[in-house]
Amino acid sequence: MKKLTQIKRAKRGDKQAFQELMEEEKSKLYKLAYIYVRNEDEALEIFQETVYKALIAIADLKQEQYFSTWLTRILINTSLDYLRKKQRVVPMNEEIFDSLASARNEVQPEDQLDLLDALGKLDEKYKTVLFLRFYEDYTVKQIASLLNHPEGTVKTNIHRALQLLRGKLKESDGDDKRATFI
Repeated sequence: MKKLTQIKRAKRGDKQAFQELMEEEKSKLYKLAYIYVRNEDEALEIFQETVYKALIAIADLKQEQYFSTWLTRILINTSLDYLRKKQRVVPMNEEIFDSLASARNEVQPEDQLDLLDALGKLDEKYKTVLFLRFYEDYTVKQIASLLNHPEGTVKTNIHRALQLLRGKLKESDGDDKRATFI
């Protein structure tokens, strides 16, 4: 309840309430930005831009209970805009690999590099859904809302991403057992 009260205060222009909300969200937002750009300074720049955009638009937030989802959507869009400007391909952060691996069976250290490499070769849409699903523990419905996609599209993207990872792992080693943990 306290968070909803803070959000309502922030919507009415209370800068202190907004700052407190950003304090709670900053770690998650920074990590997500870092996933996209793999550079601390650029991730910080994206985070700062996200905070600025959120501050400007907070009064337009329609449903307070979706504040975190709304904020994450702003960050994802800001990250993708930044990448389009930079026209870069971004390798995955090792934290994503750790989260995906822990969601499945234990992975041997030599297999970690293969998975990290395979993750780094995925399109942004696949990285995004895997991050939100396995790292942030969002439901398919929440991801669909966040990305403004139908639930079926999100399910398809998750399924395809996992298939691509399996395929890339089989290619890299020629051994099916490494791909079974995904």
